[in-house]
Amino acid sequence: MTQKHAIVVGASGLIGSSLVPLLLNSPAYHQVTLLLRRPLPIQHEKLVQRVIDFNRIEQEDIPFPAEDIFCCLGTTIRVAKTKEAFRKVDLEYPLALAQLAKEHQSKRFLIISSLGADSKSSFFYNRIKGELETGLHQLHLSSLHILQPSLLLGERKEKRPGENFAGQWMPRLSFLLQGPLKKYRAIHAHTVAKAMYTIAQGEETGERIYLSDEIAKIGSDETK
Repeated sequence: MTQKHAIVVGASGLIGSSLVPLLLNSPAYHQVTLLLRRPLPIQHEKLVQRVIDFNRIEQEDIPFPAEDIFCCLGTTIRVAKTKEAFRKVDLEYPLALAQLAKEHQSKRFLIISSLGADSKSSFFYNRIKGELETGLHQLHLSSLHILQPSLLLGERKEKRPGENFAGQWMPRLSFLLQGPLKKYRAIHAHTVAKAMYTIAQGEETGERIYLSDEIAKIGSDETK
């Protein structure tokens, strides 16, 4: 089996921090490169950390080629402070990375979006995610995988009171969400990371969107 090179952005986040160990411990990869604002306190023989300026990512020395690009970037208005800053992290940076992936002929581009992404939404967050998906579609990548998880469960570094409250109650109400409503069930970040990893091991080309209930199936231990 030919080993692969993976590039990850958003490695310090909820999903990214679960994804990186999966990649490092997998025999499928010989190198895992993290693109970061600041280095992480982790070491591994396969690990390469590159501190870059995301505002000029096109000019950075990123070690392409890489077969699999994982984009786990995401923030909140509370953390970003302004809508403009949020837009950069959740829209402009991912699209710039996807453009590089296309230019360097990466085989797969996998990205975390959100359930409810809609470029015409009246909700700013959903609208930006929708604009991101539209921009990615327009790039015509050879293999694009968009994951749309519902409410994410897990220990975040920053406090999000609203999500913390919902995270306490949503799992208890999951039994009410049956059939078409299953996609609204809360999902653990580690499950999303495992689904992302599993999808990357396939050879499917073209564009694919995964709703939260499908992500849960792909990333569950029962499917391994």
